[in-house]
Amino acid sequence: MDVETTNPSWLLSFPHVVVATISSLLFGYHLGVVNEPLESISIDLGFRGNTLAEGLVVSTCLGGAFIGSLFSGWIADSAGRRRAFQLCALPMIIGAATSATTRTLAGMLIGRFLVGTGMGIGPPVASLYLAEVSPASLRGTYGSFIQIATCLGLMGALFIGIPVRETAGWWRICFWVSTVPAGILAFAMIFCAESPHWLYKKGRSAEAEAEFERLLGGSHVKYAMLELSKLDRGDEADTVKLSEVFHGRHFRVVYIGSTLFALQQLSGINAVFYFSSSVFKSAGVPSDVANALIGVANLTGSIVAMLLMDKLGRKLLLLWSFFGMTMSMVLQVAAANSYVSGSGSLYLSVGGMLMFVLTFALGAGPVPGLLLPEIFPNRIRAKAMAFCMSVHWVINFFVGLLFLRLLEQLGPQLLYSIFASVCMMAVIFVKKNVMETKGKSLQEIEIALLPPE
Repeated sequence: MDVETTNPSWLLSFPHVVVATISSLLFGYHLGVVNEPLESISIDLGFRGNTLAEGLVVSTCLGGAFIGSLFSGWIADSAGRRRAFQLCALPMIIGAATSATTRTLAGMLIGRFLVGTGMGIGPPVASLYLAEVSPASLRGTYGSFIQIATCLGLMGALFIGIPVRETAGWWRICFWVSTVPAGILAFAMIFCAESPHWLYKKGRSAEAEAEFERLLGGSHVKYAMLELSKLDRGDEADTVKLSEVFHGRHFRVVYIGSTLFALQQLSGINAVFYFSSSVFKSAGVPSDVANALIGVANLTGSIVAMLLMDKLGRKLLLLWSFFGMTMSMVLQVAAANSYVSGSGSLYLSVGGMLMFVLTFALGAGPVPGLLLPEIFPNRIRAKAMAFCMSVHWVINFFVGLLFLRLLEQLGPQLLYSIFASVCMMAVIFVKKNVMETKGKSLQEIEIALLPPE
């Protein structure tokens, strides 16, 4: 077959990818939206001083996200990727409006739970969609957009929260603001391409061809369809049983995916995010400056990862990222050592924390969400992503719940040593188990990992 040798133009797929990453922007925004306004919310809704209620306002969202991620695979497979994005935007709009207008703690918790379900659906569907609509030459770069959008969402939430101490009721505006991008996501998805992989799996080959033409250009359609037909018969309307994800020929890739997400969360990244303000405060750095420094480190690392993802490849970025995180945690251990002087300890602690966030954003942050939909076969991709994201949320929840308690019980030296050990284990795991997917089509990756039966 006469195949177009040049890569498809990025201009064709770019608008579809940008719309999809609005879900990641919302994800980041809702993760950070209650950080600054929490005190004002507690005063206005009458639970000031109740640390359990304050904790629930933060963590109810994570509970909703776990539920949403459990169902994300089923939604993405039955309704399609585009409709899944719209179904992710809907509870985010209703939940944010409920939180913005409530006069009670119960109303706030219902709103946060609804927003959380949308947050749970969004990331796995965004990873799936980007992997399936991107040309192989750009898949790494586009996959990095998810992490960049999440960073921008987090920074946007902190920025919009600045007037909360001076302006009464400003926290309600913080929630209302998020309904705008959620509405744009739901509306703009009407005009975006559906995943050709999903359409083909549903036996809708003609529509899959039409979408490939929109995404890649006419000269690449025949080759893309040929690649797709290598593994998928195109008539598999049968549903994937959950048991298929956990045993047999698919077990290895699901094991790699879920372990990568587990190691990402057990590395201590969320503990660093949750705890950074108090570390900076002890160094005499105001919390708004601390948040800005963490945000800049995160965004800088994400942009560098975007530039390198399709040049150096996923595996190399993962290896160096986890190794850099290990070294950062070693600095934190040194900072907690009683032999290090006061100012030296603070410099090591702050430097180690910023280096940790930067190196995380270079690989451990963006790569798992990109790599997993690449290594999962088309048939189980959505459900396997849903399972792996559920693992992510469970560990995220327990790290957030137990970190301060463990810090109190074990002390910073031992706890940071554990995080350093996990990061080093991740380096060994990646070296042994992760294959390079740079520049390969999804079908080539599937054949390499799962030879046809």
